[in-house]
Amino acid sequence: MFKGHPKGLYALALANTGERFGYYTMLAIFVLFLQAKFGLTASAAGHFYGIFLAAVYFMPIVGGYIADKFWGFGKTVVTGILVMFAGYLLLFAQKDAGGNMAFTMMILALLCIAVGAGLFKGNLQVMVGNLYDDAQYAAKRDGGFSLFYMAINIGSMFAPTTATAVTNLFLGKSGFSYDANIPSLAHLYLNGTISPDGMTRLESLASAQTNFTGDMAAFCTNYIDALSESYCYGFGVACLSLILSIAIYFGFRKSFKHVDVRKGDKTAANENVVELTPKQTKDRVVALCLVFAVVIFFWMAFQQAGLTLTYFARDYTSPIATGWTRIGFDVFTLAMIAVGVYALFGLFQSDTKRGKILSGLLLAACVAGVWYKAANVGDYVVLLPQIFQHFNPFFVVALTPISIALFGALAKRGKEPSAPRKIAMGMLVAALGYCVMAAASIGLPAPKTLAATGGVSPLLVSPNWLISTYLVLTFGELLLSPMGISFVSKVAPPKLKGLMMGLWFGATAIGNYLTSVISSIWNTGLSLVMIWGVLIILCVVSAIFMFSMMKRLENATK
Repeated sequence: MFKGHPKGLYALALANTGERFGYYTMLAIFVLFLQAKFGLTASAAGHFYGIFLAAVYFMPIVGGYIADKFWGFGKTVVTGILVMFAGYLLLFAQKDAGGNMAFTMMILALLCIAVGAGLFKGNLQVMVGNLYDDAQYAAKRDGGFSLFYMAINIGSMFAPTTATAVTNLFLGKSGFSYDANIPSLAHLYLNGTISPDGMTRLESLASAQTNFTGDMAAFCTNYIDALSESYCYGFGVACLSLILSIAIYFGFRKSFKHVDVRKGDKTAANENVVELTPKQTKDRVVALCLVFAVVIFFWMAFQQAGLTLTYFARDYTSPIATGWTRIGFDVFTLAMIAVGVYALFGLFQSDTKRGKILSGLLLAACVAGVWYKAANVGDYVVLLPQIFQHFNPFFVVALTPISIALFGALAKRGKEPSAPRKIAMGMLVAALGYCVMAAASIGLPAPKTLAATGGVSPLLVSPNWLISTYLVLTFGELLLSPMGISFVSKVAPPKLKGLMMGLWFGATAIGNYLTSVISSIWNTGLSLVMIWGVLIILCVVSAIFMFSMMKRLENATK
């Protein structure tokens, strides 16, 4: 699985791991911060979330153009890291700001993060693709991007746990404990719009907090300020992660320096590029644009993780995990499970007896570690809503070797689906994921009916529903995202690689903005089943369109 890949892959993947860890630590608590700090509604927070994500994924179009025409990939990547660092620093600094100043700082911070990500994301992936332009690595391209994608998710997997730990640490230092009901009710009280039922509930919740002195106005203000400040410390973690990322990038630059092509260079990396005819260029660009149009709706569905799926985790899911489920909320246990999966593969795939013995010992250690953690964890685990977001990256990391092995076996038999076919299949799997959510939501009250009493349902479902949804969505993601990036790097005309990779992110940007459509209908009175049904229909229609264009898409790769 790890054999036969260029060394530069691992350096670039680890540099991206550090950046993604910081980004997803921030994103795990982003909408929760917006609602706690500024009292935004679910719809308003959703629009901020959608616009920000759209900007993050739109800016690679600009970043790709800059790299293609002016700076080259390496300089653009480094500049992007520095600009992102400034953005996270501004978010962190909001802990000492309030009112309009805090809001202005937040807007500037989000702008810096979006611009920086635009310079960084696409161009780093173009460099990965360039590594596989060498004939000796060409057959490993899809597997290389799967490994690259796995490394991204290692960083993402630890992000929600880090955000949760930082939130609990600094909220506890202020004498409070987290309760999902309090922020919304506190804002309603301070705005003078709280209902009698809401007031009764707030008084009950406040009395359970050890730092409540009986002054409700002071309690509401102090709780909101303390929770907002704890989120800001989570943003500070992102600053530290970028320092690690840039250190890895420069520390191992020799392994990928040859693919850092600048305008006008005449290096071995681009001497042998085959020129395409105008018709070939047009066919490839059209094929890519068709793929871009479809993946819009996948990202619209998938990025609900930080938005409506987080709302569902907070408002409709039990904050208590029991049984075997509880061990899934310890990220280190998940890490041992993931390592165990790789050890199991190493046990069967290693070419040497020594390798098999080491893999066996590592597998035994992981099994023993998981068993020990399960035996010593408490009878139940208290959950914060953002913690569910670590399941998707965990599933990506754990399932990647299975995906590589499966498609590798099919490739040997000449039966591996093409990248466009995998993308279409990924859309169908995403639809199935929201069928799970629809089943979980049967009988639950609509979000609008809960608004007056803090937004949390009296009927709560098992955490296993959300975990199952993330599992199914991850299968769809593995079919679509790494395969899509690989497809773009392979099919893009040589002189348009940066721009085409930027347009992949541009399509992602549109999909990310459209996440706000679902938050816009969250409080309109529609049932949860109908809300998830919108995503199911969009994914199914997109898959049908993709399959109808399959011949044209597959011909473009020949």
